[in-house]
Amino acid sequence: MIKVSIIGGSGYAGGELARILLLHPEVELVQVTSESHVGEYLYNVHPNLRGRTKIQFTTPDQIQPCDVLFSALPHGEAQKRIETLAQLAPKIVDLSADFRLKDLAAYKKWYGEAHHAPNWVSQFVYGLPELHRAEMQTARYISGVGCNATATNLALLPLARANLLDLTRAIIVDIKVGSSEGGNSPSLASHHPERSGSVRTFSAVGHRHTGEVEQELGLTNVHLSITSIEMVRGVLATAHCFVKPGTAEKDLWRAYRGTYKDEPFVRIVKDKQGIYRYPEPKILSGSNYADVGFEIEEATGRVVALCAIDNLMKGAAGSAAQALNLMCGFPETMGLEFAGLHPI
Repeated sequence: MIKVSIIGGSGYAGGELARILLLHPEVELVQVTSESHVGEYLYNVHPNLRGRTKIQFTTPDQIQPCDVLFSALPHGEAQKRIETLAQLAPKIVDLSADFRLKDLAAYKKWYGEAHHAPNWVSQFVYGLPELHRAEMQTARYISGVGCNATATNLALLPLARANLLDLTRAIIVDIKVGSSEGGNSPSLASHHPERSGSVRTFSAVGHRHTGEVEQELGLTNVHLSITSIEMVRGVLATAHCFVKPGTAEKDLWRAYRGTYKDEPFVRIVKDKQGIYRYPEPKILSGSNYADVGFEIEEATGRVVALCAIDNLMKGAAGSAAQALNLMCGFPETMGLEFAGLHPI
């Protein structure tokens, strides 16, 4: 049994992480911090945890050494505190964007400022198991993944890996997201009369997660647009791209099956009929699964590649727990077996 703690556990991702860790058979969750809820029980902020724990939020300076430390601090904070955090645990999983991008120039481009801990960036492994499983198994420090980047990467990975993409053509990724992606701090945009019923594009160009896609897939002509829709959880990435002349549907099947046949949390969803013949984020709520699918228009070489995830799970806390399992030598699916709900 290993001891783990969470720095910054009052947000949605921190709450999901606590839920997973409290049910994990090889983990004891010992401390969770919050600067705004000190002394309150976790279930006062995360009501689904009522009856599961009596842990109370502490301040970050009260955190005790542990085996694995999860940092769910707001973006920019972990890099400022990394020297202190590293003294608390031999292994760290950071859920923020602080250590995702390995190129410091790329970090400055996408986040608008120089990195505060440049010497630490190379020590973190990007935490997407489908791309970095072997490195994660021996890592001491793992970065979180962007939810929109994860959906995009998993949609396009088989095409990129099989060298099927026509790289002279732009790849346009339309991403629809639920409101929880905006976090738990209220704003005018999240005010119910303004949010309800909306289909609101809030990042038409220049989304920061583009940097992760470029880094992980080696693409330089990929463009993300993000639209918020009437949904609490979930991400659906719809990537519009073109493949090389002569590519047929059987080639795509070979690429997707070859990439994902042994992946415990990636499912190919491509049926000829039924309302769930394409990936659908709704049925993934609370699960760590990523559902991927595709269609090809052979006459033109146009491919639509899709991936649905729960942004708080495979896009955040679930991937972080998957990273814990890999770092510590546990079965990769341990504590993450929940299949989602239907109907919901």
